[in-house]
Amino acid sequence: MRFTLPLITRMSAYLQNLTIRLAEGVGRLPEETREIHTRYFLAAQQPDGGFAGREGGSDLYYTTFAMRGLSILGELYGDVAERIEGFLKPKLSSHQTIVDFFSLFYAANLLKVSSGRDIFADADPAWPTQVARFMESLRREDGGYAKAPEGHAGSTYHTFLVILVLQLIEQPIPEPERIIKFLESHRQDDGGWHEIRASKRPGTNPTAAAVASMLILEAIDEAKDPELVATTLDFLVEMQTDEGGLRANTRIPIADLLSSFTGGLTLLDLQAFDELDVDAYRKFVYSMQRAEGGFQAAAWDTAHDVEYSFYGLGCLALLENH
Repeated sequence: MRFTLPLITRMSAYLQNLTIRLAEGVGRLPEETREIHTRYFLAAQQPDGGFAGREGGSDLYYTTFAMRGLSILGELYGDVAERIEGFLKPKLSSHQTIVDFFSLFYAANLLKVSSGRDIFADADPAWPTQVARFMESLRREDGGYAKAPEGHAGSTYHTFLVILVLQLIEQPIPEPERIIKFLESHRQDDGGWHEIRASKRPGTNPTAAAVASMLILEAIDEAKDPELVATTLDFLVEMQTDEGGLRANTRIPIADLLSSFTGGLTLLDLQAFDELDVDAYRKFVYSMQRAEGGFQAAAWDTAHDVEYSFYGLGCLALLENH
């Protein structure tokens, strides 16, 4: 298989590129499908402008996922965007982890691009540098980044989030070669990646995070390392279950939409989506779709939320792009 790096390898373009790609795929869905999911996301907005998970009130993490869903549906503007802005502004001084930083900056980026609202318009001009300095304080001796200051070792997923945060705030990625070495140390012979070195088995989601990170850093070259691409493809394809979706790791027998989205996106980026049983994948994704809009996470799931509804909509977009 000839492998050509996709456009997402361009620095500072990963999330913007992904949003455009997903929006293009969603745009090809039947109008009725787009409408039921638009109604689902809009109805999930809380009185304070944010969005909640399955428990409790509005949450920055879930608000970002709802915004991602509305953005690719072309509905992140007007009153809904104004109300989200009111929810986000107080969050400027209440973030502690990389996940919080990522959620805030990604939400701010989506809001600005989709509606022109800039929650950082009145912030200290030096804030990007300050954030970048905090990010670097989370770097560990292994070359990766920990989830929080108390973390002792790098995490594949949180290293990926640091890269994304730095891109969003248009700051350079320090010593990328150390990140690449860190990621290489987490790769297993079977083609999967561990989340942390102490993990007993590799997983779909850390593998997707590692591959995306290495694509951004332009560290994947099939001509120089064909085994890396080939074994990664083999690992992800083996994560597809009889249901048609992808599972999180070999210990979990049931597919879920998160793993199906991240694994499917990685295969699409590696130009190998056809390595999956695409018809079975499509059947699984549609089986998770609720008639009234939104998606459940997996076959065992009896509820729904905006996070997995974004993943489900994202999977439909991948199928349309494929």
